[in-house]
Amino acid sequence: MSSLSLAVRDSSTMLRRNLLHARRYPSLTLNLLLTPVMLLLLFVYIFGNAMSAGLGGGADRSDYVAYLVPGLLLMTVGSTTIGTAVSVSNDMTEGIIARFRTMAIHRGSVIIGHVVGSVLQCVLSVVLVGAVAVAIGFRSTDATVLEWLAAFGLITLFALALTWIAVGMGLVSPSAEAASNNAMPLIFLPLISSTFVPLHSMPGWFQPIAEYQPFTPAIETLRGLLLGTAIGHNGWLALGWCVGLAVLGYFWSAAKFNTGPK
Repeated sequence: MSSLSLAVRDSSTMLRRNLLHARRYPSLTLNLLLTPVMLLLLFVYIFGNAMSAGLGGGADRSDYVAYLVPGLLLMTVGSTTIGTAVSVSNDMTEGIIARFRTMAIHRGSVIIGHVVGSVLQCVLSVVLVGAVAVAIGFRSTDATVLEWLAAFGLITLFALALTWIAVGMGLVSPSAEAASNNAMPLIFLPLISSTFVPLHSMPGWFQPIAEYQPFTPAIETLRGLLLGTAIGHNGWLALGWCVGLAVLGYFWSAAKFNTGPK
């Protein structure tokens, strides 16, 4: 078999391994998935009327649902990838990676299996959170088929970028607990973005903090695609952040993984 065929075969095997782990031990994924679902229900039913005032123009709770959902979908991606950091850290600390290094398998297949498995879990988590959002009133009637495809592509690319960062965090963490703590910015950053309120309603000194980070342009782009609002330069910024984080995470993860014993 060619080197490419071996890489694909071994990566597929590692992908099945990670999906089996996720199926057998779903508690971590479910716990991380509950965070955006609970925030969605909390901000819609408890704070919805109050928070909608920040949108202006006499917006009500239904308008706030439409505003909130795109941000929480990307927050779901961030929370799901924390499980990837924990899973990678477990593999590194429990000795299975050392065992894999002694076997005749493609060296990068272990990491590729984690990455592909995580992206699939992210997409599934987004679908589940989206289903809850539709159940409580979210509608995207203005989006065309092309915009839906672009939204799906953005979510997938964003998941890929954050997954590579999470893999790097897992590789440098000495334990699963440390990996979980190191990956907490993936949940914290959406909280200080435009997920819950528009940037113009924030204090002036805080607006640059919320604006110049990866989640805000991605959220505004997804919001524009799903709701038919203006995207402006956010589309290019979101694409740049995704590509930049994916490249950074890939080289960081590859360098850290390859520093192990040959």
